[in-house]
Amino acid sequence: MRQAINEEVSVVMYYSARKRIALPHLINWQNKDYSVGAIGYHHTAKDGQTLHHIFELVDKDQTIWFRLNFNTSNLHWKLETVSDGLAD
Repeated sequence: MRQAINEEVSVVMYYSARKRIALPHLINWQNKDYSVGAIGYHHTAKDGQTLHHIFELVDKDQTIWFRLNFNTSNLHWKLETVSDGLAD
């Protein structure tokens, strides 16, 4: 079931100077750590002067899908939506 969350979460980010990419590596939500698995989608969106990086990904166990929003103006992460893949 897909569920809107819209709350700030802690994220450990990985940066590779060789590949010149920055990606989420670990998400802490509701006092539980989720290792990031495959990142299915990444895009940017502007809201006025603020650039947002949107990531859609699954955890390493492929049990939960996350939609994360990284706000570049305040460097905060927001978990927008989660899904367990089951129908509503």
